[in-house]
Amino acid sequence: MPERDYVISTETTCDMPKSYYTDNQVNVLGLTYTIGGRDYDSAADDSLSAEEFYQMIREGAMPKTSQVSIEKAAQSFEKLVRQGKDVFHLAFSSGLSGTFQSVSVAAKEVMEHNPGSKIVVVDSLAASMGQGLMLNYAVKLKKEGKSLSELETIITRDRLKFVHNFTVNDLFHLHRGGRVSKMTAVVGSALGIKPLLHVDDEGHLINVGKTRGRKQALNWLVDKMAERMGKNENDWIYISHSDCREDAEYVAKLVKDRLHIQNILIGEIGQVIGSHTGIGTVALFFIGDTRAI
Repeated sequence: MPERDYVISTETTCDMPKSYYTDNQVNVLGLTYTIGGRDYDSAADDSLSAEEFYQMIREGAMPKTSQVSIEKAAQSFEKLVRQGKDVFHLAFSSGLSGTFQSVSVAAKEVMEHNPGSKIVVVDSLAASMGQGLMLNYAVKLKKEGKSLSELETIITRDRLKFVHNFTVNDLFHLHRGGRVSKMTAVVGSALGIKPLLHVDDEGHLINVGKTRGRKQALNWLVDKMAERMGKNENDWIYISHSDCREDAEYVAKLVKDRLHIQNILIGEIGQVIGSHTGIGTVALFFIGDTRAI
């Protein structure tokens, strides 16, 4: 029996432009964030713009986030299945959120209620436009004619080649998130220390070093890409930032000049990821031989 047509699905944690999801018929689930005493669905039309969101942080607001609920995921999947579609869902890293678990439970429930349907949930072990780069890979494979089963095999096999390296400008925000001690934040900020981080093979954010000065931290992103990309084709690389586009453009220019890659998508870190990174984060995403630093 031939496989049914399928829809690719993911969450707003991909930080891709809204037009991308529409243009490529991608189903999107929104995580919830809370700021200024109000809850927002990050996929809804009334979600704050990035500019509004980061301005509220600058004014002292402290956002919080919530994972996708089982009910929300089940409702979305049920709608697709009733249209005669199967589903490939690329989930936000299980190392950073319980969303993967919620979506997996929802998928199982919907398949039990709809015999013959198939919903595949893959843990991306990725975040922000690293998840977005993996989403684009999946979309490309589907357009090439890969079946749902083939797509699951390929993404699961290749997901750890999607490298995430980033730096943050605000040690105090990392302290609030439990990533560094208050003393480290105070001393590091006084000395101009900038932490260097990546997402490891288990999908966790890991502090892998530090440097003094913003430019050195941004240069490190491109240094590590040069070391790790190997012979992998990078037709596109993605750069995301939280309210610091000039720094993202600086990294893009380095990539073009040093690595001769011209297709670069610069995007804003959305409200969900930005709730945890704070203002001044720059991240560089590419396909490499390994995520290891």
